[in-house]
Amino acid sequence: MREDLRAPLYLQLQQLVRQAIETKVLTQDDMIPAERDLALEYGVSRITVRKAIDGLAQEGLVVRRRGSGTYVAARVEKSFSKLSSFSEDMLARGRKPSSEWLSRSAGLVTPEESLSLGLSPGRQVYRFQRLRFADDVPMAFETSTIAADCLAGIDAVKDSLYAALEAEGNRPVRALQRLRAMPFPGEQARRLGVETGHAGLLIERRGFLGDGRAVEYTQSYYRGDAYDVVAELNAG
Repeated sequence: MREDLRAPLYLQLQQLVRQAIETKVLTQDDMIPAERDLALEYGVSRITVRKAIDGLAQEGLVVRRRGSGTYVAARVEKSFSKLSSFSEDMLARGRKPSSEWLSRSAGLVTPEESLSLGLSPGRQVYRFQRLRFADDVPMAFETSTIAADCLAGIDAVKDSLYAALEAEGNRPVRALQRLRAMPFPGEQARRLGVETGHAGLLIERRGFLGDGRAVEYTQSYYRGDAYDVVAELNAG
């Protein structure tokens, strides 16, 4: 690196690694060289290297995997042309999906849920809140409301909500989805390990059974630095 440049050394190193990623010298899932190796190669301290990598991680360009190292982040394509679960999406892309349950509760439908699910006041619903991971990296913060009569019980849901619905013959066969770009509020940002205001995607989905009844209302906050939304369009 050039000492005569005005930018701090960590920003110069950040730019070098960023450029290597953008020009495909380093590609998705490639390991970033170890801190000590980068420090020796560029003649800087390990603190400088660590600060540079921290900045790249905040941008979503790299991810740290505990006990393994730092890797170029792999983006995920979320298709709007196929009704699939998060787990199915990740497995189809060779990623390992997992979830952390944050809460499960039963209660009476709220006015907002009533409008979204077409349920009359007084009906019971189940609410699920969880973090979704791919290869142990937090990818989405998800809340789902399900009409209670579509599940055997709140504990019927194990790893996959759609698998539990399918077991009861109530897996959605079609859905309406709405996508909105947004800065993450504090809670969602904290859960996903990013800063408040981080670029995110909010996808709201209403899932329907074959007879037209709504069974699912889900709000998913996806990390904008990790997702691309893809839709297939046909003329006519």
